[in-house]
Amino acid sequence: MYSMKEDIIRLLSAAVAGRGAKDAKISLEYPENPDHGDFSANAALACAKELKMSPKALAEAIISVLRDSLPDYIESVGTAGAGFINFKIKSKALAEKVVDMSKAKSLRPADKNSADKVMIEYTDPNTFKVFHIGHLMSNAIGESLSRLVEFSGSKVVRICYPSDIGLHIAKSIWAMKENIAKMPSENASIREKTDFLGKMYVEGVNSYEKDPNAQADIDEINHLIYNKADPQISELFDVGRKWSLEHFELLYKIFGTHFDETMYESDMAPIGLDIVKANVGRIFEESEGAVVFKGEKYGLHTRVFISSQGLPTYEAKEVGLNMRKFEKHPDAGRSVIVTANEQNDYFKVLGKVLELIDEKNGPKLKHIGHGMMRFAGGKMSSRTGNVITADSLISDLEGMALKKMAERRFPEKESAEIAEQIAVAAVKYTVLRSSVGSDIVFDSVVSISFEGDSGPYLQYSAVRANSVLEKSNGPAKVSKLPEKVGLLERLLVRFPDVVLRAAREFSPQQVAGYLISLAGAFNGFYNATQIIDEKDPLSPYKLALTKAFLNTMTEGLWLLGIKVPERM
Repeated sequence: MYSMKEDIIRLLSAAVAGRGAKDAKISLEYPENPDHGDFSANAALACAKELKMSPKALAEAIISVLRDSLPDYIESVGTAGAGFINFKIKSKALAEKVVDMSKAKSLRPADKNSADKVMIEYTDPNTFKVFHIGHLMSNAIGESLSRLVEFSGSKVVRICYPSDIGLHIAKSIWAMKENIAKMPSENASIREKTDFLGKMYVEGVNSYEKDPNAQADIDEINHLIYNKADPQISELFDVGRKWSLEHFELLYKIFGTHFDETMYESDMAPIGLDIVKANVGRIFEESEGAVVFKGEKYGLHTRVFISSQGLPTYEAKEVGLNMRKFEKHPDAGRSVIVTANEQNDYFKVLGKVLELIDEKNGPKLKHIGHGMMRFAGGKMSSRTGNVITADSLISDLEGMALKKMAERRFPEKESAEIAEQIAVAAVKYTVLRSSVGSDIVFDSVVSISFEGDSGPYLQYSAVRANSVLEKSNGPAKVSKLPEKVGLLERLLVRFPDVVLRAAREFSPQQVAGYLISLAGAFNGFYNATQIIDEKDPLSPYKLALTKAFLNTMTEGLWLLGIKVPERM
């Protein structure tokens, strides 16, 4: 269908160009009502004003030109509404495409943009603090975007920017120093270690706010972290940083994430400090002992880049980070950063600063802000303070999944692995089914369901298809095609186009919504059809259709960062 769509757009472009239209932006969409055909084109509406014709009359004129050059796979073409041009594809062509998809090793289009490189930064957790649901959301979105861009043929550089320096770490180290006798041993589990760090951060924050003496000590520790002047502080810093990074890697393994580059805030601090200092008077200015960027002249707001104490702020470190990214990857055409949308205004300021510093690479920055997660029926369990950790959320969902596994009498060892895959699917799908900037209400019961709008439902649909194929005698030659195809075939052949559009628009929700529709169509087919029937000449085709569905669902779930269990 991907090549069919390109063919039809070329035909339409030639037709309107022949009537004198220039640079017409022709789009081809899928009608909501299948009775209207497989494609609906806006060509007449897009060009009617330029050509001084009514859209309806122009649509008829275009069709009269096209009728002599329509490809064999098009059954009919007609007008609808105010001037849309609708195309219907022959069932035989769709069925043949499905058979091809059942045999394909990959459903990805041939690399067309292999020279393109996109840097995508996401997750960006804080060492010495818990890995919370906000980091999990950024991770799910960033990983899916990375896979979508890869699918479209571009090279992706996955970047993580952990915060490993700053006042929050000074607060944690102060509390660690106060509770040094309670520190876990090196033999303790990584979760014990990071639970301890989380408690130390809470204690440090509370003491900083309530105790002037503690505040003074913490401010001094913040300086000592930067200049590494105190051996004990440096040792506590190294230990806490090591524990945090080990924990992050454990979570990345569960989430199916890897990073090509990890750039640390501590390394970016001196780079950003030097760049900001070099641009005082041109981009930045001094104000009450600090160095600031006056954003008001650009319709933005003022931000501090060097504190009155002479330390680089987070803003200055971001300048160093973004300049360093393009030093390492000068051929990158885009730098995408995924964070919570509470930083949207901040990134507008940062984007303008980077444009002023580097007019070549600065404009390549694209910030994607995601919403927040709330919980239906109140908050779930939390290990540290009032923050919902990624660990606790996944653990709670695994427990719910294990109960389902017990009902199905799965072996304990197998159940644990499947439960983890289900839990990850429950979270990732819930995050990715909504538009990226939207807030999310997480309902644990709905998210873990094997029915309806959920990640486990998509997994279960794929497992069901695989079970059918395992019961067959293997792939058989398809010698007979159906005279008329259904919704399942029409949805399957749309897959590459859906994914390419999702990649272009940075919108994983388009894939999530498509997969839900696809799963519904397959389950309807499954419930209404006897797929394996030696007496039915269409049985080999039905098996090919099932395999095409499994291939597509597996690839689609991979794009969302979700694995398909062997069974459920």
